[in-house]
Amino acid sequence: MSLLNKQVLLAQRPTGKIKPSDFNIVETNVPVLANNEVLVKVAHISLDPAMRGWMNAGTTYIRGVEIGEVMRAFAAGIVTASNHPDFKEGDTVAGTMGAQTYAVMQGKHLTKVDATKVPLSWYVGILGMPGMTAYFGLLEKGFPKEGETLLVSGAAGMVGSLVGQIAKIKGLKVIGIAGGKEKCDSLITDYGFDAAIDYKNTDNIAKAIRAAAPNGIDIYFDNVGGEILDAALLNLANHARVVVCGAISQYNEATHSGLKNYMKIISARGTLSGIIVLDYFNRAEECITQLAQWLAAGKIKYKEHTEQGLDRFAEILNMLFTGENKGKLVLKV
Repeated sequence: MSLLNKQVLLAQRPTGKIKPSDFNIVETNVPVLANNEVLVKVAHISLDPAMRGWMNAGTTYIRGVEIGEVMRAFAAGIVTASNHPDFKEGDTVAGTMGAQTYAVMQGKHLTKVDATKVPLSWYVGILGMPGMTAYFGLLEKGFPKEGETLLVSGAAGMVGSLVGQIAKIKGLKVIGIAGGKEKCDSLITDYGFDAAIDYKNTDNIAKAIRAAAPNGIDIYFDNVGGEILDAALLNLANHARVVVCGAISQYNEATHSGLKNYMKIISARGTLSGIIVLDYFNRAEECITQLAQWLAAGKIKYKEHTEQGLDRFAEILNMLFTGENKGKLVLKV
């Protein structure tokens, strides 16, 4: 008897906020494996802001998901059958498996992971793509130096909270921007940030940044774009580095707000650069090893927010944009 695979297919290009009608939930038979293919039972799916951009037409750093295709997603799961010599039933693996219950994968597109010491779900979070984004984005693009000041937006999210914690390990003063008192309190009490700015309850973000960092910001790690990015640019110290990771405030907008204060990059003699984690996949082991050591030593903390059900895919994904999630958002299949 064939296995049934539940899949989330992109039905149409979203306009504004993601809607359930933007997806079709279908069931199809799992095909017979060809040579070098592996069948994975998907266990955990990473829900990330970048997915909103993948739903758009065209190609940026990666091709947009086509109408009728399985929604692209990083995932972790368990091998249930294999026609590949390097994989056997029971292996735990991670890769870009999509939003579905089973994935037929070429072995070369899977990475074996050790789920005996940490939960398997961590490999779509802190030990997966989001963790690598924070690690390489800060260290390879921000060039942190002890005694400097770092500002990070979207600070209560997976990437932002990890960027701040790594910066603390490196000896920096860390200021986070997040929405709401609960999240801002958590930045300080749970993650060890030095200060937090609640953008939802602050009339003047630029002034609040200046009060928290009177000598300016040496590194700004941007996850939100828009007005907050503009406010941060007004507060750059000389030779500041701005790392652009995302722009979650803009993803659901029909038109994107342009920067008004970009000339501050010139007067600060600064740099502005982007981070795409795909460029660092060949160094994944380096990152995972270091993050695992910091986790074991209690130097960094990690929170997951788990929701269940592929049928609720659109609803759960939207939590990223409403700020409902408390920690890394993971869909349990």
